Amino acid sequence: MKYYIETNVDATFEETVEKVKEELKKEGFGVLSEIDIHEKLKEKLDVDFKKYKIMGACNPPKAFEALKAEDHIGLMLPCNVVVQESSHTNKITVSAIDPVASMMAVDNAAIEPIAHEIKEMLTKVIRQL
Repeated sequence: MKYYIETNVDATFEETVEKVKEELKKEGFGVLSEIDIHEKLKEKLDVDFKKYKIMGACNPPKAFEALKAEDHIGLMLPCNVVVQESSHTNKITVSAIDPVASMMAVDNAAIEPIAHEIKEMLTKVIRQL
């Protein structure tokens, strides 16, 4: 089973990051964290790496449902979305975690419908790009 949802975008890296944020917002997600991997690897290891940003996206109502259903689900939150320069094309690749795949390790039937709803929402975000 593939553990992510993705698409390729014909835009600049910066434009794509902004578009991803806009589309996430439309689906009720906020971006709680942003990690610039290019910058961090340069700072910590003095290496040049492609543009690569990890955004921690959260839909508060769905996160609350999941937290009520499973005490340790916070270990799987927030949903990560990655924007990166593609090594295979001249496009920008956007990927989001597939919450259904990632929640397979959680032995709690109450989480399954929430994961499916979030997957639909993240899939819609990726399709709108």
